[in-house]
Amino acid sequence: MRGLPEMTEDTPQPPNEDLDSRLREARKRLDGEDDAPRHQRSQDMGTGIALAARIGTELVAAVAVAVGIGWLLDWWLETGPWFLITFIFLGAGAGVMNVYRVANRLGGTAGYRDQRPRQNGAGPDGGEEK
Repeated sequence: MRGLPEMTEDTPQPPNEDLDSRLREARKRLDGEDDAPRHQRSQDMGTGIALAARIGTELVAAVAVAVGIGWLLDWWLETGPWFLITFIFLGAGAGVMNVYRVANRLGGTAGYRDQRPRQNGAGPDGGEEK
């Protein structure tokens, strides 16, 4: 090949220690170990996956419970699909509201208010209370 020097037995090889140190530095840059330890990053990823699973569960559970209630009311009162349709919309609304609460951490669990002490008359979200 042109432009590359030929390797012969007489060509000096770089020392292995130099290569090892350069590889360690490259791995650190790629892994981001300068910023955060590896266990911290995996813990953060686990927290994110747990939050995503909780959000999905909140939405699906609210709709499933509402569909069950609507179906049972329609079966009991023999009203056709009217309660089922109504409760699908109510369940979807409740699910979205639960997801909103979880995402904004407004009290953590649905139905509970934030119990943290307020500072200087501020509301639970840090804004001024009205």
